[in-house]
Amino acid sequence: MRGEEKRDFAGMIKMVTTKYDNLFGTSFPYSSGIHQRPTDGEEHAGWHFHMSFYPPLLRSATVKKFMVGYEMFASPQRDITAEQAARTLAQLPTEHYSKMDGH
Repeated sequence: MRGEEKRDFAGMIKMVTTKYDNLFGTSFPYSSGIHQRPTDGEEHAGWHFHMSFYPPLLRSATVKKFMVGYEMFASPQRDITAEQAARTLAQLPTEHYSKMDGH
């Protein structure tokens, strides 16, 4: 990534992790990983990287579900769909809960 892309990528990670913290008003633990294109020296123009987040907090700050290996890359068992989770996160503020009034 070039300089501007690195800055933008860092900003996106900050926005996502802030929304995770804002979801239940607590420091939100997560595992994450980046899948990148092959590094075999060949050109792989159709490949790009993507980042995955695996948060253990599902319904509240006190209900935790830590995924194990097969769930991370197979078919996680969830109470809600990815689309429902995306709608919920999209509605949260991008300012961290600890900096808002009342905290």
